[in-house]
Amino acid sequence: MSCLITFEGPDGSGKTTQIQALYSYLAREGYNVLLVREPGGTDIGDQIRTVLHAVKNVDMLPNAEVLLYSASRAQLVGQMIRPALEARAIVLCDRYAESTLAYQGYGYGLDLELLKAITAFATGGLCPDLTIYLDIDAEEGLRRKMSGFRAGECEWNRMEQKELDFHRRVRAGYRQMATAEPERWFILDATRPIASIQSSIRKRVKGFLAAKQIKEPRQVGRGGGTNETDH
Repeated sequence: MSCLITFEGPDGSGKTTQIQALYSYLAREGYNVLLVREPGGTDIGDQIRTVLHAVKNVDMLPNAEVLLYSASRAQLVGQMIRPALEARAIVLCDRYAESTLAYQGYGYGLDLELLKAITAFATGGLCPDLTIYLDIDAEEGLRRKMSGFRAGECEWNRMEQKELDFHRRVRAGYRQMATAEPERWFILDATRPIASIQSSIRKRVKGFLAAKQIKEPRQVGRGGGTNETDH
C-alpha cells in the first residue's frame, strides 16, 4: 500500500527540518519513500516558485497567486506524487493543498469553496492520508525565520514579508482546519525541542503505517530540494 503524508505549519514552524529528519529515518528503516516540496519539486514547479517567492513581486494579486501555486501543485502531483504512489511508496510532502486554504483562504479571505474546487482540479482530488501540523505563534515563527535567514540557513520570501495580522489569520485558519478533522491532522507544539518533536512524529507515523500495513524495503528517492520551503 501507499500513502501521502503532508507537513503543514506557519512560517518558521520547523516543518522542513522535521520532514527531512523523518525522511532520513524512514529511508534507513527500509521504507519505500519519496520526499517532495511545495511550491516546486519539479523543474517547472521550481520556475513557478521563483516567481511566487521573489520579494520584488509585491504587486502580485491574490487570485494570480492562487493559480500559480495550483499550477506548481498540479505539476508536482502529476509528475512526482502519483507515480510514486502507484509504485507503492510513502510520499512525504512539505506543504500541500492546506497551505492554499490557510494562506490564500484564511490569510487573504478568498472564498474557501472556490479554492477547494481549484485545488481539486489541480490535484485530481488527491488528498493526504495524514497531515502533520506544527503549530507556533505568528510572531515567534517569523522571528525564527528571520533569524535563520540572517544565518544563511533559509530563504526570506515575498509571503513572509506580509503584515503580522496576515500571518495570525493563517495560523488561525490552520488551527480551525486541524480541529475540524482530528482523525487526519496530528497537531504538535512547534516550540518543543526538535528531538522531542521528531520522536512524537516517528511514533505517530510508525503507528499509522503499521495500521495500513506498509513496509517495503525499497527506496524511491528524493524529489525537489532541501531548502526551507515555507510560503
